[in-house]
Amino acid sequence: MRAIERIRNYSKAFGASKRNRNDLTAWMVRRPQLLAATGAYESALLFSNALDPKLKELAELKAAGLVSCEFCLDIGSALARGAGITEQQIRDLPRYRDSDAYTDLEKLVIGYAEAMTSTPAVGDDLGELRARLSEQLSRSQIAELAATIAWENQRARLNQSLGVRPTGMSDGEACALPEPKPPTG
Repeated sequence: MRAIERIRNYSKAFGASKRNRNDLTAWMVRRPQLLAATGAYESALLFSNALDPKLKELAELKAAGLVSCEFCLDIGSALARGAGITEQQIRDLPRYRDSDAYTDLEKLVIGYAEAMTSTPAVGDDLGELRARLSEQLSRSQIAELAATIAWENQRARLNQSLGVRPTGMSDGEACALPEPKPPTG
């Protein structure tokens, strides 16, 4: 049932696109093997339903914001709303730690996405977050979450490198924004 609802949300989001609808497809049709592999992985994640889709959408949206992929933030915000994520949660994503809009589990999931998206994605923070998640989620749910976040990183970086632009799926609605980069040095 979760997969059917997610498919409905994807259809609704893509139906709302107003511009730049073929940016990614125009690139990927040049490499049919990559297009097929992308479709297979997207489908596998769509039909993996051990984890609540709301948690997956929050994690993807956080990763997209950290990578600053405007296309991913556009579609991700539309999908997040379809999964039941509130406008307040979308707006508070950059400051999730201090927001009352999230449950403790949602904050852990967002923190895990943040740790996996940082470079390098290793260290005590990631291990500690995984241990804390294991108190509330099964190993299969954590594996699904990690695969979802890793795929969003791949997706967002591919879209950015090819210049894929937002399509307007979230026009007139709350849309997550790219997150400011921490100072380096």
